[in-house]
Parts: sequence; structure tokens; C-alpha cells
Amino acid sequence: MADMTTPPDRARVRLPGISSRAYEHPADRSALVAMRKLTGFDVLLRRLAGLFSDRSLRLLFLASSVRASQEQFPHLYELLLDGSSILDLPAVPELYITQDPIPNAMTLGSDKPFIVITTGMVDLYDAEEMRWVIGHELGHVLSGHAVYRTMLFHLTRLATRLAWFAIGYIGLRVIIAGLEEWYRKSELSCDRAGVLAGQDPAAARRALMKLAGGSRMSELSHDAFHQQAHEYDAVPDVREGLLKLLQLQGTTHPFAVIRFAELDRWVADGEYAPILAGQYPRREDDEQTSVSEEVRAAARSYQESWNRSSDPLIGLVKGFAETAAGAGERLFSGVFGRRDSGAGDTGTNGD
Repeated sequence: MADMTTPPDRARVRLPGISSRAYEHPADRSALVAMRKLTGFDVLLRRLAGLFSDRSLRLLFLASSVRASQEQFPHLYELLLDGSSILDLPAVPELYITQDPIPNAMTLGSDKPFIVITTGMVDLYDAEEMRWVIGHELGHVLSGHAVYRTMLFHLTRLATRLAWFAIGYIGLRVIIAGLEEWYRKSELSCDRAGVLAGQDPAAARRALMKLAGGSRMSELSHDAFHQQAHEYDAVPDVREGLLKLLQLQGTTHPFAVIRFAELDRWVADGEYAPILAGQYPRREDDEQTSVSEEVRAAARSYQESWNRSSDPLIGLVKGFAETAAGAGERLFSGVFGRRDSGAGDTGTNGD
């Protein structure tokens, strides 16, 4: 059975200047790079989202929750400071603890993001598992996910209002489905960020198992949970594969067994250790990233995922999906490739 214990407290490696590209899932990263390349889009969306939402949300939690500090939840505040230092965030976001028995954590706000963690999660996790949770949320901050999540929120509300207008509603639902897929991949990205902040993969695995099965670790098994992930992937026929696809509609988080297996794979495949050794892309090089190269990386990631999968539905539609992915890659390469070449960009640096 895999080691599920947490090693004694030890010094963690700081990652000065680390770019979010170091941990972002290829599908998440390509979407972010493409949106950031749209001149003014990022700034405009950030200003619109922050005009009312940021202020009203912060005031709401300032009034109804507890803000972590050296006097309130000092142990969580120390984890926040430590994670912000390791990931070299430009500013330490505020952290609020809110009374809610359901384990949850979220990053809100686009201009000045802040983190909210429920008491249900605080009660469920030990110190190292909470370090992973806070690191996960800091990953959302560093990636700037809140800006694009705000877009999904507003589009979802707009789709509800346009439900009576079939053509407009269908068009919006297609966009929303794409954003939801990106959102799920952004969660996989920040699971990795949490491991980089805590530098304890075993704590991350425990946290995901507890999220699915509760606090009794003595009743949980790493190997058995991994087997669940394999069984979920290798359903017996196409009908169950279709049910899996339908169950994802309207969801923003991958299921716990998927997150567990994906994080295990990322650590085992050798992407984690080189980052701790200092081999990672720097923020100073973010402007030089190539959209077309990132889209190709995303397409390769999906193809590798399909090749690994035993889902019969994936096998059935794999050829069509690869054709569609190739077409999308050519489209993005054509649209953004000219922009990249005009800026003198020759590709990614360090990815």
C-alpha cells in the first residue's frame, strides 16, 4: 500500500518568480494564454467584475465570517503566509472562515481576490491537509482564474434569462459547456498548486479521500480509492460512458476519484520533482508564451488522456474527437500564430 503518512515538519522549498504555467493543466493553460492575448479583454473583464462584485462580496464576508489573522485562526493564517511565500505571490490575499458544515473552499473577487474556507473543511482536515487546501486556493489567485470564472457566472445567468429564445440559448449553452470544461481543468491545475505549496503529496491524497468519504482515515485505503478511479474509467459499456458524460453537465469540479488519480499521475510522471529543483517557467517570461503552442499542448494532453482511458464511449468517438481537436488546433494556430509571430515569439520558454 502507498505511504499515506505525513513526514515530520521540514523546510519547504520556495519557488521565486514561479509562473502559474508550471502547474496548470494544458487545457487550462491554453485557454488562459489565449484569453490573455486578447488585448484589453483581461483588463475590461476585471474592471467590470470588480466594479460591484468584489466590494459587495468582501463586505458580505467581512460582516458574516471571521477573517484569519495572528489573533483569529492564527494556525490557518500562518499556512496562508507560508503558502504565499512559497508560491511567491505579489500580495497575500485575505482569508475568511465561514460557518458552514459542508466542506468547501473558494477564491472570490477579481481585482483583489480573497479566499473563503468553511468550518466544515477546517474541522475535517489536519494541518498538512489544510496547507494543501490553502495552496490550492492560492493557485487560483496566481492563475487569475477568478476573472474568467466571473465570466462563466454572468453567462450562466444570461442563459437562464434567454431560455425562451431557443437559438440564443443553445449558442450560449455551447459556450458555457466549454467554460465548464475549462473550469474543471482549472481545478486539476490548482490541485497541483496545492502540492507545490505544501510539498506533501500524501496530504493531498488524504484530503481528496476525506472529501469523498469523511474524516475516518483508518477506514480509507489509497489503493482501493485508486481502484475506484480505474473502475469509474473502465465502465462496461457505452451506455454508462454516456451517463458519465451527462453527469458532468452543469458541474464545475471533477469527481474526487478523478482528481485523486490525476494528481497521483502528475506526481508520478515526474513533473513535480523538477519544479522543486528549480526547473520551472518564470512569470517574467509569460508574455512570450505562444497561444498556438499551448493549444497544441492541450490537444496532446487530451489525446494522451483518451489513449489511457478504457471508457468504451471514448473509444467510439475518439476518431471524431481527434479530428475536432486537430481542427481547433489549426484554427487557433491560424488566428493567434500571426499575432505570435508578429510579436517575435518563437514558443514557450521552459514548459
